[in-house]
Order: sequence, then C-alpha cells, then structure tokens
Amino acid sequence: MNNGPRNTWDSWAGSVPPLVSASTLEPSNDAAATATRLARAALADQYVVYEGEGGVWHFAAGSAVSLTAHADAVTARAAGRTWNSRTDGSPLTAFAAALRALSDADDAHGARGGGRHFYGWAAFELAHLLHADPAVTGDGPLLHALVPSVEVTLTGDRTVVRAVDDAWLREAADLLAELLPARQPAPDGTTPETSEDIIAAGTDAYGSAVARTVEDIRAGLLEKAVLSRKIPLPAGTPVDFPATYLAGRRANTPARSYLLDLGGYRAAGFSPETVLEVGEDGRVSTQPLAGTRARGADPAENDRLRAELLTDPKEIHEHAVSVRLAWDEMAAVCRPGSVVVEEFMAVRPRGPVQHLASRVTGRLREDAGPWDAFASLFPAITATGVSKRAALQALARHEQGPRGLYGGAVFRGSTGGALDAALVLRTLIGEGDGTWLRAGAGVTAQSSPEREIEETCEKLRSVAPHLRFTAD
Repeated sequence: MNNGPRNTWDSWAGSVPPLVSASTLEPSNDAAATATRLARAALADQYVVYEGEGGVWHFAAGSAVSLTAHADAVTARAAGRTWNSRTDGSPLTAFAAALRALSDADDAHGARGGGRHFYGWAAFELAHLLHADPAVTGDGPLLHALVPSVEVTLTGDRTVVRAVDDAWLREAADLLAELLPARQPAPDGTTPETSEDIIAAGTDAYGSAVARTVEDIRAGLLEKAVLSRKIPLPAGTPVDFPATYLAGRRANTPARSYLLDLGGYRAAGFSPETVLEVGEDGRVSTQPLAGTRARGADPAENDRLRAELLTDPKEIHEHAVSVRLAWDEMAAVCRPGSVVVEEFMAVRPRGPVQHLASRVTGRLREDAGPWDAFASLFPAITATGVSKRAALQALARHEQGPRGLYGGAVFRGSTGGALDAALVLRTLIGEGDGTWLRAGAGVTAQSSPEREIEETCEKLRSVAPHLRFTAD
C-alpha cells in the first residue's frame, strides 16, 4: 500500500540490512580474473562486476534490496516485502528520494565510511523524460539498482569482503580461498573473418541514416547527433558473457569496465569514458570524449593518425561543442566560478581506437546532490549530440527502435553521496533471448556516410573480436 513517498521510503529504508560482517584477505594476483570467477560462481541471481578508477575491481551479488524505476512508478523490494511509489513523471527524483531515505537510515544508525554501496544502470530512454519528449520513453524500466548482500573489493594490496551476515561472508571467502582449478580450454571465439562479418552488418542502412541526419543539421535543426547502429547476433547464439568480458578486458584500455546480470540486462563492456564522477566531498567531474581515429599495432601509423585527429576540423569542432555543452550542464548544478576545464583535447587510447578527451570539473552547490548532477549530465553529450533536446529528437527519427542500455550508464555509488557512472559504449548487451552490439559516430555538417560507417567499425572492434561462446 502506498502511503506517500516519504512514508514509503522511510519504511523501506528501515528494512534494508546493513553489511555487518567484514573480512580482509590476501590480494589477488589477477583482479579481473578473480572478479570474473566470482561472477561465474552464481552466488545469487543478480551480480555486478565494476572496475573503478585506479585498477580497483568490485564484485557485488545478491539483492539485500532492489529498486526499479519506470516512468510512472518506483518499486522497491527488501526483506520479502514490496513498496511502490508514484513518480508524477519524474522517476529519477523518486529514485533519488528512495536512496536518500537509505542514507538517512544510515545516519540514524551511525553508519560510517560512506554508508552502503549500491550498483545499477540507467537506460538511455530516461533521457527523453529529462530533456525531450516523454512520449518516446516507452514503458520499460528506466533505472535499476541493488544494494548487495555481499560485496568484494579487489585492490593491489588486499581483498575486502563485506556481507549482510556471516553466512554470505563465509560463502564468498570460501570461494576466494579456493585454488584456481586446472586450466580449462578457452571458450570458442570469433574468427577474424566472422568478426568482420558481424561488424559490417547493416552498414548501408546506417549510411542512409547518416545522410538524412546531415540534411537535418544543414537545415539548422541541430548541430550534432551521435547516430548509432545495432548489430543483433544470430538468434540462439550462445554467448559466454564472463569469458567475453575477460578476453575483451585483456585487449582494451577502458576508463571503466563492467560485467553484469542485473534487472533484466546482461552486459560485458569496456567504457571509454564516464558520464560523471561525484565524490562524497561534492567534487563532480565529467569526461567527454569525441573525435576518433583507429589505433593498431604500428606505432608510426598510430602517431600519424593521432596527428591527423588533432588537426581534423570536423573532429575538433565535434569535440569542442561537446566540451562547451558539458560546461553548461556542470554549471547548472555547481557553485558559481567552480567549473573549470582541467584537461582539453588530450588523446586517449581506448583499445583499437584513440579519442580526443577533455575533463570538466566543479563543486556541487550546497542544495544539489549527485542525482541532480546526474539529471543534468545524463545521457552523456558524447552519446547524444548538440543541442541535447534536438539531438534526441533526431535519434528518435533516424535510429531503429529504442537503445535500452546502450548510451545509458552503469553506476556504483554510496549513500554517503558518491556516484561513479560509466557511459555504456563498447558493450555486448543481452536482454531476454536477444544479444547484440551497438556503436555510433558523431554526425556533423561535415560528416560523410563512409567515414562515419568506418568509425563505427573501428569502435566495434573493441568487442566483436573478443566474443566467446558456450557449448550448444
């Protein structure tokens, strides 16, 4: 029974068990492999692996609580009970209110060290409610998060396990203490020929969509749109997500990576940038990447392409307008005078591509929190376009079907106010019986279909060659 948002979330927060048991173990000599192995162990029906900054991996499993937001309602589950609250068309506000109630409960019980952690995702369609046409949002889930029953943090010098009780703690610690089994044959992967066939699918239709988008831009409807194409894998393709994640992580140099089976989505991804990073001290940062060239095994060719990237008028314009809008979105939630561009047009390697990269930082206003910053910056300008509203309208016209998780975010946060949200790009995505890849390119008035097609192919090579399959 819904007794109103405040009563609903106060009651819910009081039912969420804290992580009361903790254990510190020896460090892993291969954090990525250990986190992937924990994911395979099926400790619970939902899990997340999240690689944060500085080579720290987090594994979370079990739903001490889960929270799901649709356009019209938010549903929370904990301790065998369910709570519902209407959103009045603002699901992110209701979602944030539920997490704020959890933070208040932690404060009341004297929780320290940033409170509880939560993990989740935001679907791209949330953008239409925030910035464009709510009618395009659809009726699917827009946000999903869990507060885990067990969390394992893997760093270079230790492994820390936290759990809701000793039973969860022992189960995770026993798994971590087991000797690695004898090496098993690696799952079959794509051949170079198969990988290129996957990458080339649907390029003609995408080229036509790019041409129509260029016409919109030259007609003055918008300045830039990040147009994407979806590549479904053949029906019944038995993709091994953990093996794909581990193989792909070995070959990529992401800003963040993640492996999850959470809230109806499966994903293995190697994000090139963050949507935002918010510290518990109120420092907020965003990392726009726009402008792309290939990156391979030949250093001399990489240097040539890097120099080309830094002098290409189309790529420089695309990047500059992205940084300009990121500044505006940060300024909307930050203290006056605190927003600065700390880095401008550096070149960052991201697996088989290299990007122009900048970083914009600021300090949140006293009346703003991490979800206010998320509402302003989501979805990343580098996954939408300029202006954001006009770009979203163009994507609705020229892309086939909803994006879902692609272009959205996978995040880790704390009830103490931290939030780290990775942009969902370079990702294998599964939902129901379907599995697919997706990639996009920034379309401006100077774009050609041929170059934008090639850019999507370059980005797809971050994932397609590393697909691994289970036995039929």
